[in-house]
Amino acid sequence: MRQTQIPLLELPRYGAERLCGIRCITTELKSDPPNEAQLTAMALQRLDAVVTLCLSGQGFTKRGGGQTGYIRQTYLANLIPHPEARWSVSPPLRLEDVTEQDFLDLVEGLEEEFRRQAQAQAVQPGHDRVLVVGLLTDREDPVLFRDTLTEIQRLVESAGGDILHVTKQKRSRPHPQTVIGEGKLEEVALSAQTIGANLVVFNRDLSPMQVRNIERQVGLRVVDRTEVILDIFAQRAKTGAGKLQVELAQLAYQLPRLAGRGLAMSRLGGGIGTRGPGETKLETERRAIQKRISRLQSQVNELQAHRARLRQQRQRQSVPSVALVGYTNAGKSTLLNTLTHAEVYAADQLFATLDPTTRKLVIPDTFSDELKTILLTDTVGFIHDLPPSLVDAFRATLEEVSEADALLHLVDLSHSAWQSQIRAVMTILSEMPVTPGPILLVLNKVDAVDQDRLEEAKEEYPQALFVSARDRLGLETLRQRLSQLVHYAVEGA
Repeated sequence: MRQTQIPLLELPRYGAERLCGIRCITTELKSDPPNEAQLTAMALQRLDAVVTLCLSGQGFTKRGGGQTGYIRQTYLANLIPHPEARWSVSPPLRLEDVTEQDFLDLVEGLEEEFRRQAQAQAVQPGHDRVLVVGLLTDREDPVLFRDTLTEIQRLVESAGGDILHVTKQKRSRPHPQTVIGEGKLEEVALSAQTIGANLVVFNRDLSPMQVRNIERQVGLRVVDRTEVILDIFAQRAKTGAGKLQVELAQLAYQLPRLAGRGLAMSRLGGGIGTRGPGETKLETERRAIQKRISRLQSQVNELQAHRARLRQQRQRQSVPSVALVGYTNAGKSTLLNTLTHAEVYAADQLFATLDPTTRKLVIPDTFSDELKTILLTDTVGFIHDLPPSLVDAFRATLEEVSEADALLHLVDLSHSAWQSQIRAVMTILSEMPVTPGPILLVLNKVDAVDQDRLEEAKEEYPQALFVSARDRLGLETLRQRLSQLVHYAVEGA
């Protein structure tokens, strides 16, 4: 059975609530019931039933005459909708018992039970039912792996998916064809069937070949980390500039993945990895997509030039600028709203902000008795291993960071991975073509941490400022430190 598996996408019927429409008959010279490998193959292909005929080895003659063998006993196996068991195997039966079985009635009854089970597990309409797969290799830090696995779950939830199950595997290195091992891939396929998942999400980027191979084995759409991030961006983009940059990032990512990609060419109709301004473009010829990318690139260049003119105008007016940077969901928009009474959308979501928002902020001038006006700009959040397609597409936005007089690096101190998030942001800043100005490190959400973490952070970052943007703690000190920061950046004092 394992050697004659039909690719899942080529089965007559396939789905969490359906059996495939194929019944399999196998023969055995032993009197044993179907083994684990045969039952697993039945489950993976969602066969209607498997009948095992146990033959007697005595009495058989060569073709042409003599006695023939006989069927000693028969076993009937089929899938069942049970939370702890995937299949049922009958006790030894006579052949007559099997031939009298109404298989159509059996299949219809099972599918009705599968439908009831799926309805009982129903999630919100329009939400993907997601199985998350994480791979830990020997070269990766287990603590960082735990944090990134938690992060991909947050990303899926931010994209509108409901996580039904998370599975992990540790390997020396990713499998070149399927990322995870063959046995683990079977486990993923079986788990997806049992829980009724319709999407598999990996915690890392996948090659087009890997996606294609995994989809063939699992029979479901497979997306990687970058696709989830792109989907979030597609949902969050509100302005014309934001939508423009998202479409460019999507097309740049999908272009090398068009040829031979398994389910990707039939991904219209909604779901994580399918949304966005450029989704229908993915069904066109590669040349048309390249032309579209060139056109979008020109528009991004125009946007870049427009924002450069605005920055020059601000510089002529001698208004210092400070860019808010930090890991996604660090609280940048909340801080901007609190300081400037802006009404920027702020939520406990990853990538809640895509488009830069600039507001005036009046702060005391610590070197005189006067007040000083600065421009404070909220920017898109950073993330570990920011996809290159996003970095390129959002360069017009990221230039707000590189062209600012100074940076305010906001950190979510309540996050378990706050230290690695600081390192991730600093790595991205160091890779920018233009060296950013001086940076003020501000640790946010101090109201949500215990004293031990607070003391640890103060010891590691003694020059940092500790605030709570939500509870307005430490904001007066922040205004004074901003004044000093801007004076140092502009005056060189």
